[in-house]
Parts: sequence; structure tokens; C-alpha cells
Amino acid sequence: MSLSVTLTEQIQKALAEIFQVSIEKVEFQATRKEFPGDITVVLFPFLKMIKSNPAEIGKSIGDYLLAHSARVSSYNVVSGFLNLVISDDYYVSNFAQIKDNPTYGFVLPQPDASAVMVEYSSPNTNKPLHLGHVRNNLLGYSVAEILKASGKKVYKVQIINDRGIHICKSMLAWQKFGNGETPQSSGLKGDKLVGKYYVAFDQAYREQIKDLMTQGKTEEEAKKQAPIIIEAQQMLLDWEAGKPEVVELWKTMNQWVYDGFDATYKRMGVDFDRYYYESNTYLLGKEVVQIGLEKGIFEKDPDGSVWIDLTADGLDRKIVLRSDGTAVYMTQDIGTAIQRVKDFPDVGGMVYTVGNEQDYHFKVLFLILQKLGFSWSESLFHLSYGMVDLPSGKMKSREGTVVDADDLMDDMAQTAAELSSELGKLEGYSDDEKNKLYNIIGLGALKYYILKVDPKKRILFNPEESVDFAGNTGPFIQYTYARIQSILRKADFDWSATISSVDLHEKEKELIKQLQQFPEVIQSAAQNHSPALVANYMYELVKEYNSFYQSVSILGEPDNDRKVFRVQLSALVAQVVKSGFGLLGIEVPERM
Repeated sequence: MSLSVTLTEQIQKALAEIFQVSIEKVEFQATRKEFPGDITVVLFPFLKMIKSNPAEIGKSIGDYLLAHSARVSSYNVVSGFLNLVISDDYYVSNFAQIKDNPTYGFVLPQPDASAVMVEYSSPNTNKPLHLGHVRNNLLGYSVAEILKASGKKVYKVQIINDRGIHICKSMLAWQKFGNGETPQSSGLKGDKLVGKYYVAFDQAYREQIKDLMTQGKTEEEAKKQAPIIIEAQQMLLDWEAGKPEVVELWKTMNQWVYDGFDATYKRMGVDFDRYYYESNTYLLGKEVVQIGLEKGIFEKDPDGSVWIDLTADGLDRKIVLRSDGTAVYMTQDIGTAIQRVKDFPDVGGMVYTVGNEQDYHFKVLFLILQKLGFSWSESLFHLSYGMVDLPSGKMKSREGTVVDADDLMDDMAQTAAELSSELGKLEGYSDDEKNKLYNIIGLGALKYYILKVDPKKRILFNPEESVDFAGNTGPFIQYTYARIQSILRKADFDWSATISSVDLHEKEKELIKQLQQFPEVIQSAAQNHSPALVANYMYELVKEYNSFYQSVSILGEPDNDRKVFRVQLSALVAQVVKSGFGLLGIEVPERM
């Protein structure tokens, strides 16, 4: 039972016995640094029921706790606040309960509980993954892991946008300019090769527009009449008609991309339980529209198009079927959501990791699904996130100015290598060990820099700043973990015994208090879909540990019980750092 729950019960008894009042909730907060105490009771809410002043109420509760609770060793009252000093025995006892739990902070899912589906990544098959996808993947993966740690059953999925005019542009450009080039013959990853031809299409298209405009066409006319865009539109029609040679080329080039994506995902450290493909799902939802028409949820216009009127809900009219009977993205998303629950019947909610430019789309989607009467639609969440900017400015895929995810990961490892060499920390490492460490540090820096920021906020990504070995960075936390591992390796004595009683140094107490917050942080991060809460908790924990490390002797402590206790405390901090960083998809090195 947590300290706040136990104290709440005892304070409830105190108020009942002393003042004959019954209260449901007690408000706690951390004690301010300038006052003695570990936890503070806010007294003002009690004034509504007790005709007395805060000082008298606080003294009465404090005296009661001293007489009835072994956990409270002293107290002081400041204005409307009761500051409680918790006994060392409580912290030592609590630490003994958690120190040997390898899954401390995590909750096992209940067998019959409903599952949560988390969608992330969802790229187009006409280009490699870029910096924007990196934030998407890291957020989605981390939120899925945090939800699992909080006790949820989780399925990780993505929908791959593998059809449409943008895909045909890459295919057509490869036909025209590729000379049979393949990933094997070119030495390029498949996704990069296909992306190269997406850029080539745009370059050729621009040239044709320019030529047509010199012949007297307006820019709008030139955009529509350029031969290459007309060919791409025809290719899309041929694909939809199932023309064998077009479908075969589509399959071939998409497979190149999938192979490239898989390599990027593996290096990035993200995974999926199920892939969905737009080529399979774009017709889903049309039957649902018919059902919705019969129920009066949708309405048909004179031209045959089908709409839903959401003006009464503060939104607008939204088309769900074109007049020619073809589906729109909204129709597809409705059908895909329903299909996913058919595929995974235990799903009770979904999280969509998609940039904030789609905020309105998801408001509409969720509302339509609610109106269609699906119970799980009440538990849909749009994990909306801000864009990632670079000091050099905005990225544009078709112009070839995106920051490729693979290149970014290479650059991060290189930056880590340069900084590590300057610091001279890797004497005695083999080249393979160094390269592995550079990747762990570089990727850790990238992931932490992105995940420590609230998802809703826009990020200006600075690679050099992210790899700093000091401050609120991934490498700083990784270095603290490696420092603890060094201590544990040097602890050449038996430190497994449980210490039942020891006088705590102030820094030891503060560190245990910080460790006690870990389970609550996981639950809060899950409820808020925010890896930033875990990331910043990790920083506060290692800051507290480094303060402890600077203030007390660990292996040089002459008292054996204290020495054992401090080694155990260090080991639990390392375990929590590894667990917490695991939720962020970040590795920790044993040496650094």
C-alpha cells in the first residue's frame, strides 16, 4: 500500500475521532525545500467542515499521527500546510520490498481486459522514411510500450499507403529513366531507389510545365496538360483496372520499398504486430455507408454523393462517398477501423499516431464511428504531434530536401563518435565495440531529444545539442547507467542481504522517494499518451542519483550495512533507468 493511501486512511480516522467529520479525499503535495518534511497535507479543504483554524487542525492531525503511525516521526505546521517527516524505517522497509522486483513499476495485463490498438508509422511507398516519420515511429512505439507497462494488452499496427497517383509517379519515372535499375544493381536501399524516381518525376514535370508556359499556356493549364502527369493518371486507371504489367511493376517496386523500410525499422528499434495496406482497405467502408444511409446517419445529395451533416456537433458537412460511388479517405478509415476490430475482437480502443495537420479529420472520424453505434468508438484517441524542424528549414519530399531517416541515424552515430573521441572515454575498446557504442549513444540521443518533448509541441531538432554528455540528454542518462554498472562490477563482496534497519543519509532518502514515483509515472504517461513524462522522470532520477553519488561514499563506506544498502540502491536506480529507457525504445550501454 502506498504512503499516500495509508496516510489518507489514518487522517480520515483522526478527523472522525477528533472532529467527528467524514472526508473522502486528502490532498498531498511534495514538501517545499525550505521546510523539514517528506510529504505535505493541504489543510484548507478541511475548513469547510471544521470550525477551527488551520494551525489547530494541523496540530491535532500531527499529534494523532505521531501516536498512531509508525511511519511519521515528526511534523510541523506552516500556514495551511501540515509537513510530515516520514521515518527512515518506512523508506528502508519500502526499499526492501521493491529492490528485488525485476519488473518494478510495471503492471501485468488482466487476462480478460480489452486491448488497445496503436497505429503508427503509416508511410507512403514512394519515398524513404524521413525525420517526420522518425518522430511518428518513436512516439507510437513508446506509447504502445508504456500502455503495456501500465497493464494494457496492446497491438501495434500500421497502414501502408501503397496506392494512388504519388505511387504511380515513381513507377512511371522508373519506366522512363530507370534503364532497369534495381536495388541490387545500384547498391541503393529499395526505398531510396524508389524515392529517387519520385524526385525525378517532379523534376521532369516541372520542366514540362515550364515548356508549356513558354508556349502560351497558363500555369494551371500547363499543370493539367503536361504529358507526364497525364501518363501517371492513366497508369493509376490501369492499376485500378488490374492491368497485369502495371500491377506487376507496382508489386515489384513496393517490395523494394518494404525491404528498405524493414531495415530502417530494425535499426530504429520499432516493430509491428500487423500491417494493413491501403490497396486492400481503400474499398472498405462503402457497405457501412449504405447501412448509415438506411439509419438516417448519412444523407444523399441530388448528384448521388453521400454526406454526413455534423454542423449540430460544431463541425461541418463531410463527404463519405463521391457521386461516382468511389470512396474518400474518410470512408476508408471508417471501414479500416471496423475491420481491425473484426481482426482483433478484444480491441476496446485505438490510438492513432498522426501529425496535428489531421486534427480535424480525426474529430470527424471518431464522431462518425460514435454515431454508427460502435461501443469501442468512445475509446479512440488521436495522438496528435507537432512537426520536427531543422535549423536549415522545412523539408519537401518531392524536391528531394527531406532528411532521410537512415542518413539521420548515420549522422547521429558519427556525431557520437566525434564527441566520444574528444572526451577520450573509449580506451581499450575494439573498433566493433566502439561502433556499437556510437550507435547506442547516437540513437539514444535522437530518441530522447524527440521523446522528452510533449507530443503536441513542435520540435527544432539540433543533433549536436542532443548528443551532449551533460544536461537533459539521452547520453547523460546513459552515462549514469554505465557509471552504476562500473560500481556494481567493482563491488566484489556479497551485497545480496536485505538490510532491515539503517540510518539514512538525506540523499538516500531523496533517492528512494524518487524511485517510489516510477509506478505512478508509468500510469500517468499511459493516461496522457506522453512518453515525455517518462523521459523527464528519468532525467530527474539520474540527477538525484548523481547528487547522491557526489555526497556519500559507496564502495569506500566503512560500515558494511550502509555499503550494502548503497550498492543495492545504485542497482535499483540502474534497473529503473534501463526499464524506463526501454519504454522509450532506448538501449543503455554497460560501459561508456
